[in-house]
This record gives sequence, structure tokens and C-alpha cells, in this order.
Amino acid sequence: MITLTENAAKHVQSYLAKRGKGLGLRVGVRTSGCSGMADMQFESHGVKVIVDPKSLPYLQGTELDYSREGLNEGFKFRNPNVKDECGCGESFNV
Repeated sequence: MITLTENAAKHVQSYLAKRGKGLGLRVGVRTSGCSGMADMQFESHGVKVIVDPKSLPYLQGTELDYSREGLNEGFKFRNPNVKDECGCGESFNV
């Protein structure tokens, strides 16, 4: 399961309301190819979180937060599976 903090859920709900359409937040690990499998859906604080089955083992237990720090704002992934990550924060090892 993947969860959102209340701040992250409020941000997603606000974005979807402004956009006027959408089911929820889709997260995944970037890979190439096509799995042909159906997405997994969870709900956290009233927001649907959609994950492809191939990414779920890497993201299982992850909590998403949303924060603003000065001029920077964005989602923060708290992934308990991460053993090591690169210096830029773009990739990780499990």
C-alpha cells in the first residue's frame, strides 16, 4: 500500500478540482516496455493512488508528502525500501 500525508492529499484534491477531471494520483518507477497488467488502486485521505503492478514492489509502504520550503515545493517520497540513492535524488536501489 502507498499512503499520502494530509498535506499531499489536500494538494492532489486541489489540483484535481482545478483541473476539473482526473481519477487520482498515478505513481510508478520508470521502466521501458509494456507489462500489459492492470494498475493497482489504493485510497488515502480520500485520494485514489494508482500504481502499476511492476512498480509496486519498489514502492510498497511508501508515504508521499507535499511541502513548500521557501520557493521550492513538491512531493517527497518516504520509501522504506530504499537502501541507497544517487546524489541527485533521481534514482535509488532497493
